[in-house]
Amino acid sequence: MPANAYARRMLRLAAVAAASALLLCACSPAQPRAQNSAPANTTAPAMPNGEYDVLATQLDAPWSIVPLESGVLLSLRDSAQIVHLTDEGDRQVIGTVDAAAPAGEGGLLGLALHSEDTDDAWLYAYVTTATDNRIVRYSVTGLPHDPQLGSAVEVLTGIPKATIHNGGRLAFGPDGMLYATTGDATGDDIAHDVDSLAGKILRMTPDGGVPVDNPFDGSLVYSLGHRNPQGLAWTEDGRMWASEFGQNTWDELNLIEPGADYGWPTVEGIAHDESFTDPVLQWSTDEASPSGLTALGDTLYMAGLGGERLWVITTTADDAHAAAFFEDELGRIRDVVATASGSLLLVTNNTDGRGNPGPDDDRLITVHVNESGAG
Repeated sequence: MPANAYARRMLRLAAVAAASALLLCACSPAQPRAQNSAPANTTAPAMPNGEYDVLATQLDAPWSIVPLESGVLLSLRDSAQIVHLTDEGDRQVIGTVDAAAPAGEGGLLGLALHSEDTDDAWLYAYVTTATDNRIVRYSVTGLPHDPQLGSAVEVLTGIPKATIHNGGRLAFGPDGMLYATTGDATGDDIAHDVDSLAGKILRMTPDGGVPVDNPFDGSLVYSLGHRNPQGLAWTEDGRMWASEFGQNTWDELNLIEPGADYGWPTVEGIAHDESFTDPVLQWSTDEASPSGLTALGDTLYMAGLGGERLWVITTTADDAHAAAFFEDELGRIRDVVATASGSLLLVTNNTDGRGNPGPDDDRLITVHVNESGAG
Protein backbone atom coordinates (compact mmCIF):
# COMPACT_ATOMS: atom_id res chain seq x y z
CA MET A 1 0.00 0.00 0.00
CA PRO A 2 1.24 3.55 -0.67
CA ALA A 3 3.14 4.97 2.28
CA ASN A 4 1.32 8.29 2.19
CA ALA A 5 -2.08 6.56 2.25
CA TYR A 6 -0.97 4.43 5.20
CA ALA A 7 0.26 7.51 7.04
CA ARG A 8 -3.03 9.33 6.48
CA ARG A 9 -4.93 6.35 7.78
CA MET A 10 -2.77 6.09 10.90
CA LEU A 11 -3.25 9.78 11.65
CA ARG A 12 -7.01 9.29 11.50
CA LEU A 13 -6.75 6.21 13.67
CA ALA A 14 -4.74 7.99 16.33
CA ALA A 15 -7.26 10.81 16.41
CA VAL A 16 -10.17 8.43 16.89
CA ALA A 17 -8.43 6.37 19.59
CA ALA A 18 -7.50 9.48 21.58
CA ALA A 19 -10.97 11.00 21.50
CA SER A 20 -13.51 10.78 24.30
CA ALA A 21 -17.21 10.01 23.99
CA LEU A 22 -17.50 13.31 22.12
CA LEU A 23 -15.44 12.11 19.16
CA LEU A 24 -15.28 14.52 16.27
CA CYS A 25 -17.04 13.19 13.19
CA ALA A 26 -14.26 12.58 10.65
CA CYS A 27 -15.16 13.86 7.20
CA SER A 28 -18.93 13.73 7.73
CA PRO A 29 -20.53 17.17 7.28
CA ALA A 30 -23.57 16.60 9.48
CA GLN A 31 -24.13 16.26 13.20
CA PRO A 32 -25.69 12.95 14.32
CA ARG A 33 -29.12 12.78 15.84
CA ALA A 34 -28.99 11.80 19.50
CA GLN A 35 -30.26 8.39 20.58
CA ASN A 36 -31.06 7.32 24.15
CA SER A 37 -32.15 3.70 23.87
CA ALA A 38 -29.13 1.73 25.17
CA PRO A 39 -26.40 1.89 27.79
CA ALA A 40 -23.18 3.65 26.90
CA ASN A 41 -20.60 1.69 24.93
CA THR A 42 -17.48 1.26 27.06
CA THR A 43 -15.61 -0.95 24.58
CA ALA A 44 -12.89 0.67 22.48
CA PRO A 45 -13.81 0.59 18.78
CA ALA A 46 -12.13 -2.06 16.64
CA MET A 47 -10.33 0.01 14.01
CA PRO A 48 -8.59 -1.22 10.86
CA ASN A 49 -4.87 -1.44 11.63
CA GLY A 50 -3.69 -0.59 8.12
CA GLU A 51 -3.19 -4.16 6.90
CA TYR A 52 -5.21 -6.18 4.43
CA ASP A 53 -4.78 -9.31 2.33
CA VAL A 54 -6.25 -10.03 -1.09
CA LEU A 55 -7.98 -13.41 -1.05
CA ALA A 56 -9.37 -13.53 -4.60
CA THR A 57 -9.14 -11.45 -7.78
CA GLN A 58 -10.93 -11.05 -11.12
CA LEU A 59 -14.42 -11.44 -9.70
CA ASP A 60 -17.28 -10.28 -11.92
CA ALA A 61 -19.52 -7.74 -10.13
CA PRO A 62 -19.60 -9.49 -6.73
CA TRP A 63 -22.42 -8.30 -4.49
CA SER A 64 -22.79 -10.26 -1.25
CA ILE A 65 -20.45 -12.22 1.05
CA VAL A 66 -21.38 -15.13 3.30
CA PRO A 67 -18.48 -16.26 5.54
CA LEU A 68 -18.23 -19.98 6.21
CA GLU A 69 -16.17 -21.94 8.68
CA SER A 70 -14.13 -22.83 5.61
CA GLY A 71 -14.05 -20.20 2.86
CA VAL A 72 -16.89 -17.93 1.73
CA LEU A 73 -19.88 -17.84 -0.58
CA LEU A 74 -20.25 -14.94 -3.00
CA SER A 75 -23.07 -13.76 -5.24
CA LEU A 76 -22.12 -12.44 -8.69
CA ARG A 77 -24.78 -9.96 -9.76
CA ASP A 78 -24.62 -10.11 -13.55
CA SER A 79 -23.96 -13.82 -14.08
CA ALA A 80 -26.41 -14.80 -11.28
CA GLN A 81 -23.83 -17.30 -10.04
CA ILE A 82 -23.21 -18.40 -6.46
CA VAL A 83 -19.53 -19.09 -5.97
CA HIS A 84 -17.69 -20.98 -3.23
CA LEU A 85 -14.16 -19.72 -2.53
CA THR A 86 -12.07 -21.99 -0.33
CA ASP A 87 -9.43 -20.95 2.18
CA GLU A 88 -6.86 -22.30 -0.28
CA GLY A 89 -8.05 -19.95 -3.02
CA ASP A 90 -9.98 -22.46 -5.12
CA ARG A 91 -13.30 -21.33 -6.55
CA GLN A 92 -16.30 -23.26 -7.75
CA VAL A 93 -19.69 -22.20 -9.10
CA ILE A 94 -22.14 -24.13 -6.94
CA GLY A 95 -25.31 -22.70 -8.45
CA THR A 96 -26.88 -20.31 -10.93
CA VAL A 97 -30.20 -18.63 -10.19
CA ASP A 98 -32.11 -19.48 -13.34
CA ALA A 99 -34.92 -17.01 -12.67
CA ALA A 100 -32.55 -14.03 -12.66
CA ALA A 101 -32.82 -11.36 -15.35
CA PRO A 102 -29.83 -9.11 -14.61
CA ALA A 103 -30.08 -5.52 -15.87
CA GLY A 104 -28.91 -2.21 -14.47
CA GLU A 105 -28.65 -2.58 -10.69
CA GLY A 106 -30.69 -5.78 -10.67
CA GLY A 107 -29.62 -9.41 -10.78
CA LEU A 108 -28.40 -11.77 -8.09
CA LEU A 109 -28.02 -9.53 -5.04
CA GLY A 110 -28.01 -10.48 -1.35
CA LEU A 111 -27.27 -13.86 0.20
CA ALA A 112 -27.93 -15.07 3.74
CA LEU A 113 -27.20 -18.43 5.33
CA HIS A 114 -29.63 -19.87 7.86
CA SER A 115 -27.63 -22.29 10.02
CA GLU A 116 -24.49 -24.20 9.14
CA ASP A 117 -26.06 -27.36 10.54
CA THR A 118 -25.62 -29.85 7.71
CA ASP A 119 -29.04 -31.34 8.49
CA ASP A 120 -30.97 -28.07 8.25
CA ALA A 121 -28.99 -25.43 6.36
CA TRP A 122 -30.62 -23.05 3.87
CA LEU A 123 -29.04 -20.42 1.63
CA TYR A 124 -31.32 -17.48 0.84
CA ALA A 125 -30.91 -15.28 -2.25
CA TYR A 126 -32.51 -11.98 -3.30
CA VAL A 127 -32.87 -11.90 -7.07
CA THR A 128 -34.29 -9.64 -9.77
CA THR A 129 -36.34 -11.56 -12.32
CA ALA A 130 -38.08 -10.39 -15.50
CA THR A 131 -41.17 -9.45 -13.49
CA ASP A 132 -40.21 -8.78 -9.88
CA ASN A 133 -37.67 -8.96 -7.10
CA ARG A 134 -38.01 -12.11 -5.04
CA ILE A 135 -36.41 -14.16 -2.31
CA VAL A 136 -35.62 -17.83 -2.92
CA ARG A 137 -33.83 -20.38 -0.82
CA TYR A 138 -31.80 -23.53 -1.40
CA SER A 139 -31.14 -26.43 0.93
CA VAL A 140 -27.39 -26.76 1.50
CA THR A 141 -25.42 -29.93 2.10
CA GLY A 142 -21.68 -30.50 2.44
CA LEU A 143 -20.95 -27.55 4.71
CA PRO A 144 -18.46 -26.16 5.45
CA HIS A 145 -15.91 -27.59 3.02
CA ASP A 146 -17.97 -28.67 0.00
CA PRO A 147 -21.33 -26.84 -0.11
CA GLN A 148 -23.88 -28.20 -2.56
CA LEU A 149 -27.25 -26.58 -3.34
CA GLY A 150 -30.63 -28.21 -3.80
CA SER A 151 -33.42 -26.81 -5.96
CA ALA A 152 -34.72 -23.25 -5.55
CA VAL A 153 -37.79 -22.77 -3.36
CA GLU A 154 -39.73 -19.49 -3.47
CA VAL A 155 -39.93 -17.65 -0.15
CA LEU A 156 -41.39 -14.28 -1.25
CA THR A 157 -42.34 -12.97 -4.69
CA GLY A 158 -43.87 -9.75 -5.99
CA ILE A 159 -41.40 -7.19 -4.66
CA PRO A 160 -41.49 -4.31 -7.19
CA LYS A 161 -38.44 -4.12 -9.46
CA ALA A 162 -36.82 -1.51 -11.68
CA THR A 163 -33.55 -0.97 -13.49
CA ILE A 164 -32.36 0.82 -10.33
CA HIS A 165 -33.38 0.96 -6.65
CA ASN A 166 -33.93 -2.74 -5.97
CA GLY A 167 -32.52 -2.85 -2.44
CA GLY A 168 -31.41 -6.45 -2.08
CA ARG A 169 -29.76 -7.07 1.29
CA LEU A 170 -30.74 -10.15 3.32
CA ALA A 171 -29.83 -10.84 6.95
CA PHE A 172 -31.02 -12.97 9.83
CA GLY A 173 -31.54 -10.99 13.01
CA PRO A 174 -30.79 -12.00 16.60
CA ASP A 175 -34.48 -13.00 16.82
CA GLY A 176 -34.03 -15.64 14.10
CA MET A 177 -36.22 -13.75 11.63
CA LEU A 178 -35.21 -12.98 8.04
CA TYR A 179 -34.91 -9.29 7.17
CA ALA A 180 -34.78 -7.91 3.62
CA THR A 181 -34.21 -4.40 2.27
CA THR A 182 -36.24 -3.32 -0.74
CA GLY A 183 -35.78 -0.25 -2.93
CA ASP A 184 -38.54 2.12 -3.99
CA ALA A 185 -38.19 0.90 -7.60
CA THR A 186 -38.51 4.61 -8.56
CA GLY A 187 -42.19 4.40 -7.63
CA ASP A 188 -42.92 7.93 -6.38
CA ASP A 189 -44.67 7.73 -2.97
CA ILE A 190 -44.73 3.94 -2.94
CA ALA A 191 -42.17 3.88 -0.10
CA HIS A 192 -44.82 5.38 2.25
CA ASP A 193 -47.49 2.83 1.26
CA VAL A 194 -47.75 0.05 3.85
CA ASP A 195 -49.57 -2.08 1.27
CA SER A 196 -46.51 -2.09 -1.03
CA LEU A 197 -43.35 -4.14 -0.46
CA ALA A 198 -41.20 -1.45 -2.12
CA GLY A 199 -39.07 1.07 -0.20
CA LYS A 200 -39.19 -1.01 2.96
CA ILE A 201 -37.36 -3.20 5.40
CA LEU A 202 -39.28 -6.47 5.56
CA ARG A 203 -39.31 -8.97 8.43
CA MET A 204 -40.44 -12.55 7.95
CA THR A 205 -40.13 -16.05 9.32
CA PRO A 206 -37.54 -18.27 7.58
CA ASP A 207 -40.30 -19.73 5.38
CA GLY A 208 -41.66 -16.29 4.41
CA GLY A 209 -44.52 -16.03 6.88
CA VAL A 210 -45.61 -12.90 8.75
CA PRO A 211 -44.38 -12.83 12.39
CA VAL A 212 -47.22 -12.17 14.82
CA ASP A 213 -45.27 -9.32 16.45
CA ASN A 214 -44.65 -7.33 13.26
CA PRO A 215 -45.76 -3.69 13.64
CA PHE A 216 -48.52 -3.85 11.00
CA ASP A 217 -51.08 -6.64 11.30
CA GLY A 218 -50.71 -9.27 8.60
CA SER A 219 -47.87 -7.37 6.90
CA LEU A 220 -44.20 -8.16 6.31
CA VAL A 221 -43.40 -4.43 6.52
CA TYR A 222 -41.10 -3.64 9.45
CA SER A 223 -40.15 -0.06 8.52
CA LEU A 224 -40.99 2.20 5.60
CA GLY A 225 -40.06 5.42 3.82
CA HIS A 226 -36.78 4.05 2.42
CA ARG A 227 -35.26 4.98 -0.94
CA ASN A 228 -32.70 2.24 -1.56
CA PRO A 229 -31.38 0.60 1.63
CA GLN A 230 -28.62 -1.96 1.04
CA GLY A 231 -27.08 -2.60 4.47
CA LEU A 232 -28.37 -4.29 7.64
CA ALA A 233 -26.55 -4.94 10.92
CA TRP A 234 -27.16 -5.40 14.64
CA THR A 235 -24.72 -4.02 17.20
CA GLU A 236 -23.96 -5.93 20.40
CA ASP A 237 -26.40 -3.78 22.35
CA GLY A 238 -29.23 -5.25 20.23
CA ARG A 239 -29.95 -2.20 18.10
CA MET A 240 -30.72 -2.64 14.40
CA TRP A 241 -29.11 -0.38 11.78
CA ALA A 242 -29.55 0.17 8.05
CA SER A 243 -27.52 2.09 5.47
CA GLU A 244 -29.39 3.86 2.68
CA PHE A 245 -28.63 5.59 -0.60
CA GLY A 246 -29.87 9.16 -0.85
CA GLN A 247 -30.69 10.91 -4.10
CA ASN A 248 -28.84 14.16 -4.66
CA THR A 249 -28.00 15.38 -1.17
CA TRP A 250 -27.76 12.93 1.75
CA ASP A 251 -26.91 9.28 2.24
CA GLU A 252 -28.08 7.88 5.56
CA LEU A 253 -27.34 5.59 8.49
CA ASN A 254 -30.63 4.80 10.22
CA LEU A 255 -31.43 3.26 13.58
CA ILE A 256 -34.37 1.02 12.73
CA GLU A 257 -37.44 0.95 14.94
CA PRO A 258 -40.49 -1.21 14.13
CA GLY A 259 -43.20 0.70 12.30
CA ALA A 260 -41.11 3.86 11.82
CA ASP A 261 -41.29 5.92 8.62
CA TYR A 262 -37.89 7.26 7.49
CA GLY A 263 -39.31 9.92 5.22
CA TRP A 264 -38.50 9.12 1.60
CA PRO A 265 -39.53 10.64 -0.78
CA THR A 266 -40.98 13.47 1.32
CA VAL A 267 -37.66 14.19 3.01
CA GLU A 268 -34.02 13.21 2.47
CA GLY A 269 -31.56 13.18 5.35
CA ILE A 270 -32.09 14.96 8.68
CA ALA A 271 -35.28 17.00 8.31
CA HIS A 272 -36.42 17.60 11.92
CA ASP A 273 -39.94 16.70 10.78
CA GLU A 274 -41.88 15.02 13.59
CA SER A 275 -43.79 12.94 11.03
CA PHE A 276 -40.64 10.97 10.22
CA THR A 277 -37.62 9.37 11.88
CA ASP A 278 -34.35 11.17 11.11
CA PRO A 279 -31.12 9.32 10.30
CA VAL A 280 -28.46 9.08 13.00
CA LEU A 281 -25.75 10.12 10.54
CA GLN A 282 -25.77 11.52 7.03
CA TRP A 283 -23.13 12.02 4.35
CA SER A 284 -23.02 13.85 1.06
CA THR A 285 -23.65 11.40 -1.75
CA ASP A 286 -20.08 11.61 -3.10
CA GLU A 287 -18.69 10.57 0.31
CA ALA A 288 -20.68 7.40 0.81
CA SER A 289 -23.23 5.78 -1.55
CA PRO A 290 -23.48 3.16 1.20
CA SER A 291 -24.10 -0.50 0.55
CA GLY A 292 -23.06 -3.34 2.89
CA LEU A 293 -23.06 -2.88 6.68
CA THR A 294 -21.72 -5.07 9.48
CA ALA A 295 -20.82 -4.84 13.17
CA LEU A 296 -18.14 -5.96 15.61
CA GLY A 297 -19.40 -5.31 19.12
CA ASP A 298 -20.93 -1.84 19.02
CA THR A 299 -18.78 -0.63 16.11
CA LEU A 300 -20.32 -0.50 12.64
CA TYR A 301 -18.50 -0.83 9.31
CA MET A 302 -20.16 0.58 6.20
CA ALA A 303 -19.09 -0.03 2.60
CA GLY A 304 -18.90 3.03 0.36
CA LEU A 305 -19.43 2.73 -3.39
CA GLY A 306 -19.32 6.27 -4.76
CA GLY A 307 -17.28 7.35 -1.73
CA GLU A 308 -14.75 4.56 -2.38
CA ARG A 309 -13.93 4.08 1.29
CA LEU A 310 -14.80 2.06 4.37
CA TRP A 311 -16.63 3.99 7.06
CA VAL A 312 -16.02 2.94 10.68
CA ILE A 313 -18.81 4.18 12.93
CA THR A 314 -18.60 4.23 16.72
CA THR A 315 -21.96 4.11 18.49
CA THR A 316 -22.89 5.08 22.03
CA ALA A 317 -26.17 5.55 23.87
CA ASP A 318 -26.57 9.11 22.64
CA ASP A 319 -24.16 9.64 19.77
CA ALA A 320 -22.44 8.19 16.70
CA HIS A 321 -19.32 9.27 14.86
CA ALA A 322 -17.64 8.12 11.66
CA ALA A 323 -14.07 7.86 10.38
CA ALA A 324 -13.02 6.92 6.84
CA PHE A 325 -10.43 4.31 5.86
CA PHE A 326 -8.91 3.16 2.54
CA GLU A 327 -9.89 6.32 0.69
CA ASP A 328 -8.92 6.14 -3.00
CA GLU A 329 -7.13 2.79 -2.46
CA LEU A 330 -9.60 0.04 -3.28
CA GLY A 331 -12.19 1.77 -5.41
CA ARG A 332 -15.89 1.03 -4.95
CA ILE A 333 -16.71 -1.20 -1.95
CA ARG A 334 -19.98 -3.14 -2.20
CA ASP A 335 -20.14 -5.36 0.87
CA VAL A 336 -18.38 -5.78 4.21
CA VAL A 337 -18.97 -8.56 6.73
CA ALA A 338 -17.43 -9.49 10.08
CA THR A 339 -15.93 -12.96 10.53
CA ALA A 340 -15.91 -15.20 13.58
CA SER A 341 -12.21 -14.42 14.05
CA GLY A 342 -12.89 -10.69 14.38
CA SER A 343 -11.56 -9.58 11.00
CA LEU A 344 -13.51 -8.02 8.14
CA LEU A 345 -14.17 -9.28 4.63
CA LEU A 346 -15.05 -6.88 1.86
CA VAL A 347 -15.58 -7.00 -1.88
CA THR A 348 -14.83 -4.23 -4.34
CA ASN A 349 -17.30 -3.40 -7.08
CA ASN A 350 -15.29 -1.72 -9.81
CA THR A 351 -16.66 -4.05 -12.52
CA ASP A 352 -20.32 -3.24 -11.96
CA GLY A 353 -20.44 -0.68 -14.78
CA ARG A 354 -19.84 2.39 -12.63
CA GLY A 355 -16.24 1.93 -11.53
CA ASN A 356 -12.79 2.03 -13.09
CA PRO A 357 -11.59 -1.57 -12.84
CA GLY A 358 -7.91 -2.36 -12.44
CA PRO A 359 -6.30 -5.51 -13.87
CA ASP A 360 -7.14 -7.60 -10.78
CA ASP A 361 -10.66 -6.31 -10.11
CA ASP A 362 -12.90 -7.18 -8.56
CA ARG A 363 -11.29 -8.43 -5.35
CA LEU A 364 -12.22 -10.17 -2.11
CA ILE A 365 -10.15 -8.67 0.70
CA THR A 366 -9.68 -9.42 4.38
CA VAL A 367 -9.06 -6.36 6.56
CA HIS A 368 -7.29 -6.74 9.90
CA VAL A 369 -8.59 -4.75 12.85
CA ASN A 370 -7.01 -3.78 16.15
CA GLU A 371 -9.48 -4.57 18.92
CA SER A 372 -8.03 -1.96 21.27
CA GLY A 373 -8.50 0.79 18.70
CA ALA A 374 -4.99 1.99 19.49
CA GLY A 375 -3.42 1.18 16.15
